[in-house]
This record gives sequence, structure tokens and C-alpha cells, in this order.
Amino acid sequence: MKRVIVGLSGGVDSSVAAYLLKEQGYEVIGLFMKNWHDDTVTISDECPWLEDSNDAMLVADKLGIPFQTVDLSEQYKERIVDYMFDEYEKGRTPNPDVLCNREIKFDVFMDIALELGADYVATGHYCRKSTIEKDGEEIHQLLAGADGNKDQSYFLCQLSQKQLAKALFPIGELIKPEVREIAKAQDLITADKKDSQGLCFIGKVRLPEFLQQQLKPKEGNIIEIDSEFKIYNQPKPTFDSKEKELEFLSKKPEYSVSDGKIVGKHQGAHYFTKGQRKGLGVGGTVEPLFVIDTDVNENVIYTGQGKQHPGLYRNVLFVSNEELHWVRTDLALKEGETMSVLARIRYRQTLDKATLHKVASGLYVEFENNQSAITEGQFVAWYLGDELVGSGVIS
Repeated sequence: MKRVIVGLSGGVDSSVAAYLLKEQGYEVIGLFMKNWHDDTVTISDECPWLEDSNDAMLVADKLGIPFQTVDLSEQYKERIVDYMFDEYEKGRTPNPDVLCNREIKFDVFMDIALELGADYVATGHYCRKSTIEKDGEEIHQLLAGADGNKDQSYFLCQLSQKQLAKALFPIGELIKPEVREIAKAQDLITADKKDSQGLCFIGKVRLPEFLQQQLKPKEGNIIEIDSEFKIYNQPKPTFDSKEKELEFLSKKPEYSVSDGKIVGKHQGAHYFTKGQRKGLGVGGTVEPLFVIDTDVNENVIYTGQGKQHPGLYRNVLFVSNEELHWVRTDLALKEGETMSVLARIRYRQTLDKATLHKVASGLYVEFENNQSAITEGQFVAWYLGDELVGSGVIS
């Protein structure tokens, strides 16, 4: 009998995943990951980990499977929290959920599971796995979940073949209402529990306070850039190569304070991210202000009016070789090669047509349509049909 360790988070998805595996005849063990101790920055009534671990325990009890809690807070602090502070300080916007899957659930947690003699590790993600043979080798595919509304393949875009080989996603073929129905039918305490928001496994974290523990507030100016600003209307130069053109198009505009007018003050450029609208505290504009860029060195936030502001849009982004990841290593592009794909730059975004161009230093992703708020530090993921084949950190 194959042994599967399920990451029970205290939510409905992982509860049903455990139930389905048991039905399929696996020996199932539930493990709750405790990743966070500091309750001062969580919003206490929004699912602190204690309530979640309790729910996970009750589910395991109901299903008649062994259960234990593992404390991964040290690794979590090192690999996720410290990394996030570091990225914010550099003026980038990290995605903790993608990292948590790569570094914690399918690495630290997986190692613990394998030490416990597990054949597989399972999670309640809405995605599917398939295995094909190619040149006599087994290749694992990461496929979008059957529920288009809930597909979470993006969060797993950094997994490797080695990690996928040991992974199971029992609810990937279901849609959310079916998952809730199963939980109700089995009388699981998590059946009607709200979906958790916020940082993976931390509960709802107040991000500014969370960051302020490390990043000190410092007052700076909010600058508004007019949508008619000359930089947006410059004629496009001609290029002697596609690569030079891509390099030009992937560069974000450079602003200086004299390019706009001061419209307000902020408490630290590193608290803000591109495309952000809330928290600026500037009124009196015809359309709401959006952050179009931040400069953490000069501590300035550049904004523009309205979501159509040209400062928000580009159609090319770059991923350096160090931050380029192929789930399907057999499909990795060689220098000079291109590939037509569907891609997204954030979770929940509809997939858009794009072309990948491999160059010596990395990879350009050229979208057919302009993308709003391409943000450094976030992940771009690309698909062939409903298979996620690779991803990278936006430079």
C-alpha cells in the first residue's frame, strides 16, 4: 500500500484531498505545517494558525488518519520572510505563495514526508498532474485545474520534475462547489469554512506592519506624471535586430522628480507596488491615482491618473538565466529559439498569447497585447494549452 502524506492546512480543499486519497486506497497521514509564531501582525480573528491546526486535527480524526504538526517556522522565516524583506528593500514585489510551494511545501515538507516513508506528498491545490513517456523517460506534466475559476497551477510554477514526481493533487479534477459538497457529505468541520486569503499559511497578515518591523518608515514625495508626458509619445527607434528591439521594449520608463508634480507624501517607497491604487491618500484628482513606478533609492513614488495611464503598460518583459525555470526541462529553449505560448504575469489573470525569445542572457516574453503593471520580482508563467511548462522572475 502506497503511503501519502497530505499537507492538511485546516481548509476544505486539503480536507477533501485527504478523504479522496483514503477512498483511493492509499495509506494517508495528515501533517499540519506551522510556519508562523508572531501573532502580533496577524489579524487575530482571521484564522490564526491555532484554529487551523485544530480544524486539521478534527478532520484527521473524522477520517481516521494519523495526524501530527511539524514546526517549519525557522525555515519559513529564512526562506520566505527574509527573502520578502530583501526583495521589498530592493523595490521588487515578491510572491510568497509561489516561493512557499517551491521552498517549503515541496522541499522542506517533502523531505520530512519522505523521511516518514511517504511515496507521495499531496496538497489541496486546484491543478492536475499527468505523466507521459518521451524517449523512454517518464516526464511529469503540471496541468491547470479543471475549475477555471480556481486554477492554482500558477502557484506551482517553480516546481521541478523531481518535486512533481512525488506530488499528488487529488482535487484537481473537481470544481470548488463539488469539493464543498464532498466535505458536507462526509460531515467535515471545514465544509463551510471561508477560503483563506493572505500569505500562504500565515493567515491574513497586515503587510505594512509586517514589513515595518524590518523596514523603517521614511517620508518621501508622491509625484504625479501626466499621461501626455513626452516619453510616452516618442517615436519608436528602428532596430537592427529583434533582440535589440525586445531589449528596448522591455525597459520601463525612467522618471525623475522634475517630470511631474508633487501631489502628496508617503511613508516609504518600499511599501508600495506597481499598479497599486489603495493607500496613497491623495484626493482631488479626476481619476484615481495608480502607482506607475517606485524608486526606493530616492524614496519617490510615481503615479498616474486612471487605470489606462500609459505608464502602466508594456508588452515585453525579461527573465534572466538565473531566474529562469523550466518545469518541462525537455522543452527548454536554446539561444535563438522562440516558442508560442499562453502566459500570465499574476494569479487569476486570463492567459494571453505571447512569444518566448531565448537570448544569451535570458529570455524575453513578448505579449501580443499590452500588460498592465508588469512588476519586478513577480512571476511570469507560460503554458502550452493547459500545461504549465515554465516560469521565471520578472527582472
